[in-house]
Amino acid sequence: MTVSATKRVVVFDYGFGNVRSAERALARAGAEVEITRDFDTAMNADGLLVPGVGAFAACMKGLKEARGDWIIDRRLSGGRPVMGICVGMQILFAHGIEHGVETEGMDEWPGSVEPLQADIVPHMGWNTVDAATGSELFAGLDADARFYFVHSYAVHDWSLQVDNPVMRAPKVTWSTHGKPFVAAVENGALWATQFHPEKSGDAGAQLLTNWIGTL
Repeated sequence: MTVSATKRVVVFDYGFGNVRSAERALARAGAEVEITRDFDTAMNADGLLVPGVGAFAACMKGLKEARGDWIIDRRLSGGRPVMGICVGMQILFAHGIEHGVETEGMDEWPGSVEPLQADIVPHMGWNTVDAATGSELFAGLDADARFYFVHSYAVHDWSLQVDNPVMRAPKVTWSTHGKPFVAAVENGALWATQFHPEKSGDAGAQLLTNWIGTL
C-alpha cells in the first residue's frame, strides 16, 4: 500500500542513524526521499525524519552541530511534521541519563531517558506494543503486530498532561521489557517511535505509510 499523492520526506543526516535503511523504507511506502542536512531542504520538506543510533549525548552533540535542533524547533513551531526514531525519539525528551551523566535533550516533552529496568539489556528483537486509543500511527495494524527494538535506554514515566480542553492530548503507546516504557508518541506534528519501523517488516511499512498519509 502506498499513498496516492507523493510527499517529500527528508531523512536528516547528522551522522547518527541508519539513513539508507530509512530512505529505502520510506520510498517503499510511497514517499520521495532525500538524505541531507541542508537547512532549506529540511525546512521545506513535507516531512522530516530524524533517525538516531548510539549514545544520547553523542547524538545531541551531532544534532546541534548540524543545526538539527533549530530545524526541528522551527518546523514544529510552524506545525510541520517531524518523526523521530530510536535515539531520534529519545533526544526529543528533556534529559538523557547514561552512566550517571545527565545530558540536556530537545525538551519537546518532559521526562528522562534512563537505563532499561530489565534482567536482559539491551532489549534487542521483536516485541508487541499497546497502541494508544485512536492512534493514527498504528491504524490498520493488529494488536499482535511486532516491531523491532534495539535499545538499552527508555522513558518509563510519561508526565506531560494537557489541561486545555481545546488541545488534543498526546497519544502514547507503550511496550514492556522488564518494566513498561514509552514505545511511541503522537503529539500534533511531532511523532516518534522507540523501535525501528524501517526494520519491522510489513508492520513497519504500514506504520510509515500511515505517517506519510498525514503529511
